[in-house]
Amino acid sequence: MDMFSLNNAVCFVTGAGSGIGQQIAIGLAAAGGNVGCFDRYDNEGLAETLKAIESLGRRGVKVIGDVTKKETIESALDIIESELGFLDVAVNCAGIANANPSEVMEESQWDQMIDINLKGIFLSCQAEGKRMLEREKGSIVNIASMSGVIVNRGLKQVHYNSSKAGVIHLTKSFAMEWVDRGVRVNAISPGYIATPMNLRPEMKEIMAEFAAATPMQRIGDPKEIVGPAVFLSSEAASFVTAVNLLVDGGYCAW
Repeated sequence: MDMFSLNNAVCFVTGAGSGIGQQIAIGLAAAGGNVGCFDRYDNEGLAETLKAIESLGRRGVKVIGDVTKKETIESALDIIESELGFLDVAVNCAGIANANPSEVMEESQWDQMIDINLKGIFLSCQAEGKRMLEREKGSIVNIASMSGVIVNRGLKQVHYNSSKAGVIHLTKSFAMEWVDRGVRVNAISPGYIATPMNLRPEMKEIMAEFAAATPMQRIGDPKEIVGPAVFLSSEAASFVTAVNLLVDGGYCAW
């Protein structure tokens, strides 16, 4: 269906070297886009992302940088637009997760979480949005989390929950500032997903508990976030903005 096509769209994905970001970058290429892949590390995962994009007959461009540095994001977008053309779609996936009881959490741990997960999204949206506003056209999708809507049982992560709640409201705020200027901004809030972070051996027992607590009785696959991201990025979602789309196997319904 043409409305879901991203034919020759210029896309930019942060956190493209692993997990959800990697699958979304590949998924945007499968939908017809050319993809700028941004990550903090030039590692094997990012190379795999680019190889998969190229195997689909699309162009991929690699840029290394830090989402907490405004000048790095601006420079990355300069490279992407010089290589691929004007920016049409951006998906902001870069983020971290860890846990620690709030009463013993160091200020530095709080600051790092907020810097990457919230400030990083703000700086990314700001830089992406400025370019899209010049042409009055574009779509931005931010990866939040169901942890921005609920407090996860068994996880002590006040800093992570707060950062993701901030991403959701930040998304809505950007969307309303730009609603009459051609730029749509939406969020996706995944539930428990089998990302490399959640597949570590020490996470096996608790992930089994999370699967049992999910109405669908399983953990999601990173590829299951691709469809929602393509939808929100495409003309199929032309009347959709300021939405936080939960993709959680029904977890937040109970």
